[in-house]
Amino acid sequence: MEFPMRIDDSRMIIHVDMDAFYASIEMRDEPIYKTKPLIIAHDPRTNGGHGVVATANYVARQFGVHSAMSASEALELCPDAIFKKPDFTKYREVSHQIHEIFHEYTDEIEPVALDEAYLDVTNNKKNMSDSVLIAHEIQKEIFAKTNLTCSTGISYNKFLAKLASEYEKPVGVAMVFPEDVTDFLNDMPIESFRGVGKKTIPKMHDLGVHFGRDLLSFSESDLIHYFGKFGYVLYRQVRGIDDRPVAYQRERKSIGKEDTYINPLTTDEEVELQLRIIAQNLLKYVTNQQKHGKTIVLKLRYTDFETITRRITLDEFVPNDAETYYFYARQIFDDVGNSSRGIRLLGITLTNLTDVSYQDVVLPLFKRQD
Repeated sequence: MEFPMRIDDSRMIIHVDMDAFYASIEMRDEPIYKTKPLIIAHDPRTNGGHGVVATANYVARQFGVHSAMSASEALELCPDAIFKKPDFTKYREVSHQIHEIFHEYTDEIEPVALDEAYLDVTNNKKNMSDSVLIAHEIQKEIFAKTNLTCSTGISYNKFLAKLASEYEKPVGVAMVFPEDVTDFLNDMPIESFRGVGKKTIPKMHDLGVHFGRDLLSFSESDLIHYFGKFGYVLYRQVRGIDDRPVAYQRERKSIGKEDTYINPLTTDEEVELQLRIIAQNLLKYVTNQQKHGKTIVLKLRYTDFETITRRITLDEFVPNDAETYYFYARQIFDDVGNSSRGIRLLGITLTNLTDVSYQDVVLPLFKRQD
């Protein structure tokens, strides 16, 4: 026997998603790009076919180009496209401008990426009760200050707000009311549900699940049987339930730096130099965040895209200096790495974090007897 689910519709959450963010910034700065297919990626014609699409403008998307596609495939779909190398320093600056606008309305902001964030405006700084009006005001202010557009989705939880923001892109405002949830989700492709990825989709299709209405027909116990813990989430999602808070004070779990190389590293000397550079960059960020941790993680990716991640965990905190970071990363590399295979990515991450104000204090179990 299954009991009716309780829906908490007391919150007002807005999901803001910038429209083709990186490409839109480049088109704003170079208007000639506006009428041409623009792809934000390294040009595969100049780097041996490597690279992945960060985003593309809507002209290029008409050819089937989309983010996360290989740059080579994008070139095949759109041979006349302009490829523009990403400028993440510039994109971060614009993202900071946009977040300053968000803070005019609420401090309960959960960044998802440079171009995407959740805002809980239930109790907002402007004491506005109309969340649609807030979304419109945010859109207008972003456009006035950055000359960029965004789409917004509004609902009582994060899952529905994100789906709504994708519903009327670009420059859309869409709201999902509690009474509209069933109709809204019934026709939603199962691929749009949070957490449903490449490995899950074939299993879904084998079970005859293609749309929300198909998922709705399954019992909670059946979904848990087929998908484990994720079945519990799916059962609630399709009924419009998602109690995750807007995690505006979420604790950082790791700090990492990595670099990708157009010309692969092929010698130990090259690896050593790059690991030292990454360690220096990591130290700057760790120091700025006032954190320290107990685990060093090395990530490396070969030219055939095989990716290896290994870690070393210490009993005490890793000293915050670049040489120490390099030492442990190099120790891992010496155990598992092979520079002769060609390395296209290296990264060092510090995890098991806490504030530097916290120190490991070993307390004696017994009072010392002199």
